[in-house]
Amino acid sequence: MLARYTRKEMGKIWSDENRYNAWLETEILADEAWAELGEIPQKDVEKIKANATFDISRIQEIEAQTKHDVVSFTRAVSESLGEESKWIHYGLTSTDVVDTAYGYLMKQANEILRNDLEKFAKTIAKKAKDYKYTVMMGRTHGVHAEPTTFGLKLALWYAEVKRQIERFEHAAKGVEAGKISGAVGTFANIPPFVEQYVCDKLGLRAQDISTQVLPRDLHAEYIASMALIATSIEKFGTEIRGLQKSETREVEEFFAQGQKGSSAMPHKRNPIGSENMAGLARVMRGHMITAYEDVSLWHERDISHSSAERIIIPDTTILLDYMLNRFNNILDNLTVLPENMKKNMGATFGLIYSQRVLLKLIDHGMTREEAYDLIQPKTAQAWDEQTDFRSLLEKDEQITDVLSEVEMNDAFDYHYHLKHVDEIFKRVGID
Repeated sequence: MLARYTRKEMGKIWSDENRYNAWLETEILADEAWAELGEIPQKDVEKIKANATFDISRIQEIEAQTKHDVVSFTRAVSESLGEESKWIHYGLTSTDVVDTAYGYLMKQANEILRNDLEKFAKTIAKKAKDYKYTVMMGRTHGVHAEPTTFGLKLALWYAEVKRQIERFEHAAKGVEAGKISGAVGTFANIPPFVEQYVCDKLGLRAQDISTQVLPRDLHAEYIASMALIATSIEKFGTEIRGLQKSETREVEEFFAQGQKGSSAMPHKRNPIGSENMAGLARVMRGHMITAYEDVSLWHERDISHSSAERIIIPDTTILLDYMLNRFNNILDNLTVLPENMKKNMGATFGLIYSQRVLLKLIDHGMTREEAYDLIQPKTAQAWDEQTDFRSLLEKDEQITDVLSEVEMNDAFDYHYHLKHVDEIFKRVGID
């Protein structure tokens, strides 16, 4: 992954150094399990634990000849040992080490992502409370519909993120797994005790059944859960972009002193952070497709998935870590313009209250069709002539004979639309 999108702690997890350390830890734990069974001498295990090491440049040198990364690794480690080196990789196949270590690395990555998600949810909840009653225009199909609040918009995001956290947790537990069951998953040359011992020590779940590899539907679900989180972030960013349009200008991404929006136009203040989220979400969804393609392997395994996973597993976690932190910062520092929100509500001449008038006429005995047909021509006139909708209604005796001034005032009062905001917040879980 590009350094531009790699945060330090997540980058460390996917470094060659950490990957080989995970491999070595898996190898050593397997030997510990063998020793517990009395199959290899404890003194040899102690020597391995004390002396086993590796040099990345040496691994690369050996791999240039062997064309096999795990063989190169085990040979490089063996060079740091004496006769006890014969117990390195004893009874194991390459993927016993690689898949189990992958599970361990993903577990490390997941801890960062869990923290990111919780922090993000808290930021959204705080902003939602801050703007709980900040009235603004609700839009459907891009057209003014009825009043809502900016807080409700954010509460919707919060509920979505909480669902995403649940999905991610389920998928994360799926890949926080190991397998040490041999070449085709039968435990022919290594007993199940070794698998359970290693997984317990690494804090992983021992997969119930596997072939030479862990089932890749687990990894597909994992990547898909992260791609879906990225898609939610894109959705939230798209909302910010829409509300930052010059003709709307209800929110703005923070624009720092000295920041430049355009090389040609000095006035430009663009929602580049939210646009960045859209681009990265596209990459994430591409990784999801690749993960789905990796599910179908030949028989007990082939390595068609391996080259893809070397890219998509680290890069997806790295990108999601970046996206969650960057968008959290965007939201935390978002400029909200309540006066513009309220001003924009008047841009459609009061038409946003048409349903309230419709329902009041129905309450007074009109059929729905009669009321609708009475009101709709006046909505068209207000649009076409850009004139006040209420004034047109008040010129029609069919309406004024039915609705009093008090009732008309009530119909055109935006506060009516906010009467259930508290209940919605309680449902969502924002106190």
